Amino acid sequence: MKKNIIAMIPARIGSKRLKVKNLAILNNQPLIYYAVEAAKKSAVFNKIVINSDHIIFKKIADRLNVDFYLRPKNLGSSATKSDDVIANFIKNYPKAEIVAWVNSIAPLQQPNEIKSILRHFIKNKLDSLITVEDKNVHSIFNDKPINFNFKESFARTQDLNPVKLFVYSLMVWNSNKFIEEYNKTGGAIFCGKFKTFSISKLNSLIIKTKEDLLLAEAIIKNRNFSKKTNNIKYDRVFNLINKQNDKK
Repeated sequence: MKKNIIAMIPARIGSKRLKVKNLAILNNQPLIYYAVEAAKKSAVFNKIVINSDHIIFKKIADRLNVDFYLRPKNLGSSATKSDDVIANFIKNYPKAEIVAWVNSIAPLQQPNEIKSILRHFIKNKLDSLITVEDKNVHSIFNDKPINFNFKESFARTQDLNPVKLFVYSLMVWNSNKFIEEYNKTGGAIFCGKFKTFSISKLNSLIIKTKEDLLLAEAIIKNRNFSKKTNNIKYDRVFNLINKQNDKK
């Protein structure tokens, strides 16, 4: 990847559902640590920058050996639009050809997945991209079916067109295209040629509540163990099925 690609890791100090969640400890590390490490290990970024409205995050940036950008205070409230945060960042990093929003509250995101997404973005000459999770479920919006028909027999979930739910674990933009659209309309999240990128259910976990944090902790602690014991275990009656099949 020859392009100048910058990872922007947003870290707002305020949060309503889980107080100062980026500094919440997850398996002995602050939550934001996982986004930084995933970005580093992906080896696709020319620079990794923690973008925050509070200087306290510079201590985290220094500890993790990444850059820090202190954005204006007016871009730190819960009412702040993501478009404004991105535009401000790009204008302060004019050499960035591509900016990737590596979500600080997506601790299960994997380096190889980040690398695949950036390669996909560049190969397909995209201008904007957002990660999604595919859900093969019967879905309704405003009391109307989206991917099935009320008048037909109940479709099997595996036969449904999946509904794509935005995950936001990684969002990517062509910097010039973003600013061009932002200057015209004030919004540029979906600028130019936009596509989604489907990621695994496990990697799509976003930390918004205490329960999310506890779930992520359990997954991280068991992730290495799961890699070693990759086989699914069954109840002992399962052996009876095999015996019956052997008799046929």
